[in-house]
Amino acid sequence: MRYFDDINPIAISLGPLAVHWYGIMYLLGFAAAWWLGNRRRAAGRLPVGYEAFSDLAFYVMLGVIVGGRVGYMLFYVAPDWVVHDPLALFRVWEGGMSFHGGLLGVLAAGLWWSRRHKIHFFDTVDFVAPLVPIGLGLGRLGNFIGGELWGRHTELPWGVIFPRALEALGKSRAELHQMYLAGQLDHEARHPSQLYEFGLEGVVLFTVLWLYSRKPRPRYAVSGLFALLYGAFRFAVEFVREPDAQLGFIAFGWLTMGQLLSLPLIAVGAFLLWLSRRAPTLLPPAASAAQEAALKEAA
Repeated sequence: MRYFDDINPIAISLGPLAVHWYGIMYLLGFAAAWWLGNRRRAAGRLPVGYEAFSDLAFYVMLGVIVGGRVGYMLFYVAPDWVVHDPLALFRVWEGGMSFHGGLLGVLAAGLWWSRRHKIHFFDTVDFVAPLVPIGLGLGRLGNFIGGELWGRHTELPWGVIFPRALEALGKSRAELHQMYLAGQLDHEARHPSQLYEFGLEGVVLFTVLWLYSRKPRPRYAVSGLFALLYGAFRFAVEFVREPDAQLGFIAFGWLTMGQLLSLPLIAVGAFLLWLSRRAPTLLPPAASAAQEAALKEAA
């Protein structure tokens, strides 16, 4: 029997205050990224102190939230909201966050922080990149719990029935569940594309980048690998993900907005990897001192 996704998206209710699982996933993602990032900073992988790192973490978090929301409104909503409903930008509780907008926000925050601390921009980006998939993966898990951003119809045995995808039927959750138990909704099963993205953009991407960046790599390499892999993973999953209802397919009867926005990432990732072949490698202080001593002995 197919799975009926009827998880309560609200984790905690305190009177009028409702804490959603999606928000908790964001907080967990930020907390885990901060903890792992601070460990690497302490190991000398980012030449700044604790306070400067904390500033970077805060600015990146702000970039994710502001950039993600602005990006969603620009990429996925008809532009007339700017004139007729500008306050829609601030109604974040209605949902709507864009990874590509969040990425631009993170890059803007990283650029400002890097200039302030006189650190090469891509040294900062290379440091941050392996931490990003944690939030990406947890965010996709939050999408699944909330029953949103579902996939296209499928006959595969692990297809999932999402009640929010059936609102046009005008049935309550209880009625839909009874129909599900009676086998009347099997044809409405969909790909759990949120879980595909959790696995690829979260687990796989984090594992690859974390292991790859365990030792110092040439500048641009970690950032390039992140952009290339994320773009490829997102482009692939979009083939089974339901296109945004307000946009549909952008071109050719199959290209989605997510795929269109991922193509530049793939190109930029490949270009950065090419640049990294002749780029310097930022070494921790201890490693740099040891390397300098070895060079003096060889001379």
